[in-house]
Amino acid sequence: MKRRFRDFVIAAAFLIQGLDLAWSADREVLRPRVPADQLGAARAITNPLPDTLEIIDKGKTLFNGKAFCRACHGQDGKGLGTDIDPKTIRGALPRNFTDKAWQKTRTDGELIWILQNGSPGTDMAPFIPLILTEEEAWQVLRYVRSFANP
Repeated sequence: MKRRFRDFVIAAAFLIQGLDLAWSADREVLRPRVPADQLGAARAITNPLPDTLEIIDKGKTLFNGKAFCRACHGQDGKGLGTDIDPKTIRGALPRNFTDKAWQKTRTDGELIWILQNGSPGTDMAPFIPLILTEEEAWQVLRYVRSFANP
């Protein structure tokens, strides 16, 4: 009886530790990148472009080309380009755009803020206006949102 209880306690400890790590990772992924004093204003911004196949296709072309998002986020949007060895990356991995919890939590305004300012705490640099126009960035965001719908 003592052995079964001990095995149960050990299994429960591993389970709790694993859940704690998972929750920690989720909290980090879902943590806003926009500074607190700008978060409300960023969340109020909405994508001015319609959610059409034409806009999404333009975003896809930019994602895979001029904006070179694919290099870090991968062609499938899962957050790691196919030619990148995860062992060579220090710090946070590129965002996984197929993560439904992340998609639901981040607003378009927050994402455009990141494209304008970069993502603090990560290697994500600003893209507007150095690489993309604001309109092109909105097109890319329409495509990024399409990863939530397989």
